[in-house]
Amino acid sequence: MKLIFRKASHCLESLIDKDECPASSLKLLGQHLIIRNINQVGKIFAIKKIMIPDEFRNALKLVQDNFPSINTEEFYDDFNNIVDHDVSSHSSTDNSNSPSFNSATTATPVGKIRLNGNEESFQIPLNAVLHYPASPSSDTKSLLVDSVVYPWDFLNIIHKTLHEEVTQTIISPNASVAKSSIISGPCIIEDEVSIDDFCKIKGPTYISKGSFIGMSSLIRDCMFGSNTRIGFNCEIGKSYFAGDDKISHQNVILDSMIGRNVWFGGYSGTANVLLNRKNVRYEIGNGRLMDTGTDHFGAVVGNNCAVGASVIILPGRRLPHNTVIQAGTIVGKQLSDTVIQAGTIVGKQLSEQEIYLRTTDRKPQIPSSPSI
Repeated sequence: MKLIFRKASHCLESLIDKDECPASSLKLLGQHLIIRNINQVGKIFAIKKIMIPDEFRNALKLVQDNFPSINTEEFYDDFNNIVDHDVSSHSSTDNSNSPSFNSATTATPVGKIRLNGNEESFQIPLNAVLHYPASPSSDTKSLLVDSVVYPWDFLNIIHKTLHEEVTQTIISPNASVAKSSIISGPCIIEDEVSIDDFCKIKGPTYISKGSFIGMSSLIRDCMFGSNTRIGFNCEIGKSYFAGDDKISHQNVILDSMIGRNVWFGGYSGTANVLLNRKNVRYEIGNGRLMDTGTDHFGAVVGNNCAVGASVIILPGRRLPHNTVIQAGTIVGKQLSDTVIQAGTIVGKQLSEQEIYLRTTDRKPQIPSSPSI
């Protein structure tokens, strides 16, 4: 069977380097999406050839390194002829209107698809995640296809994967967990992970090799890439770290996606709830605001960003690759520049009254924070 990966539109620029694709940049449980998807298809088909668009050399190399016995081929993929695999444009349920896969070459919709195992070729968008049901029906084989168009799509898939695949606690014998720390719920803790005193790791959580959790930190429902370092007294909840990230002391990062090689200074954080409790909106191209469909969504921080001390990133904000945020900044608007000066709200310089609150007739009214 010939497996064909196709280009598809997405809004994941802050998580993907130039000339990369979601399948080669993003990982689930430490495995690149393209490798995971090939393994899932391989449970049904005997794959003889894998075809990848010619502009994604890193994806091709990953496939060649992990599947040396399978033939690979590059091809020109005309993006203008590809149908967008938007989650809103496809049904996610299995029904009688699901497309048939009897043709020689057929594209993959979003949702549950049924296969008979005799297909000659199979197309997969490079922004798709495949799941193989544990108990498919006896007469057909099924694959579940999730599309990753927006950052919150991938965050939802992360939580789905954690709950479905991290079902027991597995701690590497080469990991170090302090006796005073608590591992609660199913967790995977890999080689060379070090968890300091008085921490709590609440599952399902995945911590990849070489990571460090500082004293008295709370980690819950997270997926950490390799060499992620969390300082002391932090709370990290329902978030994804791509790897090689360094989070300093007393940070709070919630419902967020953090790219590779990111630095957070002390006392910083990502807010994840609006005070009006409405759904968080996220800005995509040309200032268009998208409803994320959830009232809990933090920030998307691109690769190689540096966030100074005492920085607050408000819900639904995105930091492009290589952004530098100076200490004391409130990120309240979408960034266009990659260097933000100290003491500003993004897009607005603080006045003297706003900085020092020099009011004599009344005390400033500070809204109470919602419980999270």
